[in-house]
Amino acid sequence: MNRLAIFDCDGTLVDSQINICLAMEDCFARAGLEAPCRERTRRVVGLSLVEAMRAMLPDADPDFHITLAEDYKRSFQRLRGGGLVDEPLYEGIVELIEALDGEGWMLGIATGKSDRGLSLCLDHHGIARRFVTCQTADRHPSKPHPSMIEQAIANAAAARETTIMIGDTSYDMAMARAAGVTAIGVSWGYHGADELREAGAHHVASHPLDILQLTRAFA
Repeated sequence: MNRLAIFDCDGTLVDSQINICLAMEDCFARAGLEAPCRERTRRVVGLSLVEAMRAMLPDADPDFHITLAEDYKRSFQRLRGGGLVDEPLYEGIVELIEALDGEGWMLGIATGKSDRGLSLCLDHHGIARRFVTCQTADRHPSKPHPSMIEQAIANAAAARETTIMIGDTSYDMAMARAAGVTAIGVSWGYHGADELREAGAHHVASHPLDILQLTRAFA
């Protein structure tokens, strides 16, 4: 049975928080709303956009959540069109991906990004070909629903017991637990190590290459 390592994207593979915060501030301003503090925005990274807007504005009308999510997409596209989007890979990620690939792991992604946003990000860094399955918010319920992981497992012909989910938020850890796979939190993203453990992380890594030692238990 294939071994499958599934990565979150924002906060795990790439540091995109500045872009996300700027786009959130822009779409709120265009809607006549006070801009949220950046810590509040970082708290919802990982959720699908409508779910993120619902978390930001729980008392607003559901239709407004949908409208604001669409406005966020346009704000992000304006940033990208202006050459302002920067999503650098975290140090050690390329080395981790290459090592896992070299040790026979199949690689996947489960992200709150759209198909388009993920494709642009992976193509920019030249790593798209590394991933055999990419699951996004365009085709699944928001995290922590296990749908993305379940589809990734099916695509990779893997099994729950040979699959790991690597992510930086409590939503990733809860999704992994809901899917019955090993949950590996990373401390360099947007939620703290204690919160990751409380959400169900089996392990928390402080550097990408620390994950290699954890994966070798699945050999």
